[in-house]
Amino acid sequence: MDSFSSLIRTASHEQHMEAETSTFMSDLLGGRLGVTAYARYTEQLWFVYEALESTAERLATDPVAGPFVRPELFRLPALERDLAHLRGPDWRTGLNALPATRQYAARVRECAERWPGGYVAHHYTRYLGDLSGGQIIRDRAERTWGFAKKGDGVRFYVFERISNPAAFKRGYRELLDGIGVDDLEKQRVVSECKRAFDLNTAVFRALGDEFPLTA
Repeated sequence: MDSFSSLIRTASHEQHMEAETSTFMSDLLGGRLGVTAYARYTEQLWFVYEALESTAERLATDPVAGPFVRPELFRLPALERDLAHLRGPDWRTGLNALPATRQYAARVRECAERWPGGYVAHHYTRYLGDLSGGQIIRDRAERTWGFAKKGDGVRFYVFERISNPAAFKRGYRELLDGIGVDDLEKQRVVSECKRAFDLNTAVFRALGDEFPLTA
């Protein structure tokens, strides 16, 4: 019998690949887009993480979501420092969510308020992705736009309070395996993981429309 963490990973693999191989992300990581596109992407992330983290405190004591609320994962302070570097000290005044981003953030908030299992699905897709594939983005960004290694501009991808990401991810998957819900609820959580990847892909698609490569 597969563990729940394996089930989630397998069931959402297709959506995960679609998100990772979006045209926008391929162009960004391939160095074919300017730093403006990277800044715009970082700005969209702010809205999603604001939804995830502004609601975390209320869920800290929840029996299902509580064990996943780990302050060492929080990304908002790092994102805000990156945005100040990318956009200047007045970055907040120009902050602008794409409609797809608004939809994504609204779904995260809705889950946080009404459905702890759904919140875990979004938490998993975001943070475990940042600890894994996010490191590729950091490396490419440093090389493409000359950011200081693990410095301003890429701090979002630097988990200073997690000294051993591999061990942390193992522990996280063990938490998933021990999640206190029944099989039917586990299926709902898996479905929400797929939805999270689809929402993320919609943001990439919208960014791709905004930053098309001129043929």
